[in-house]
Amino acid sequence: MDYFNVIENKKTETWDSVTNSRIALLHPRIRQHTLDFINDAESKLNLKLRVSDGYRSIEEQNKLYDKGRKNSDPIVTKVKGGYSFHNYGLAIDVVEILDKKAIYFDNKHPKIKEIVEIAKSYGFLWGGDWVTFKDYPHFEFRYGFTATQLLKKYNAGDIDDEGYVNIN
Repeated sequence: MDYFNVIENKKTETWDSVTNSRIALLHPRIRQHTLDFINDAESKLNLKLRVSDGYRSIEEQNKLYDKGRKNSDPIVTKVKGGYSFHNYGLAIDVVEILDKKAIYFDNKHPKIKEIVEIAKSYGFLWGGDWVTFKDYPHFEFRYGFTATQLLKKYNAGDIDDEGYVNIN
């Protein structure tokens, strides 16, 4: 066998059609990283992770922000539309699927350390590392930008051919 000419066989899908459809809506720069993260969690940890949330429009973000502020629901986000990395396809939230049910995890999940380690190996930042608001299921890429900078680029029309904010 010629080890120098072995081509790595990367998977092009995850175990989950829901996750696959959500990955397809992410910013092109993070699609493969997300796919590899989900597949590694399955192969290395025997966990079936699902992307429960990925790209979210600014309008959808504002509706989430209103929950718990304009009704009696619990508050689910502290971020208004335009200020979430989800709004640019640069963030995901994940859940574990166990017995066909979504298990929302926190820092007490028995494999959280390993999950985070895999995600970080692909360059993700983890919401559980945040100081003021811990968001354990959340992973994102920033590429050196703040959400405010991305919103300015978005408002200025600095978007690529696929409709995503330019992050080059």
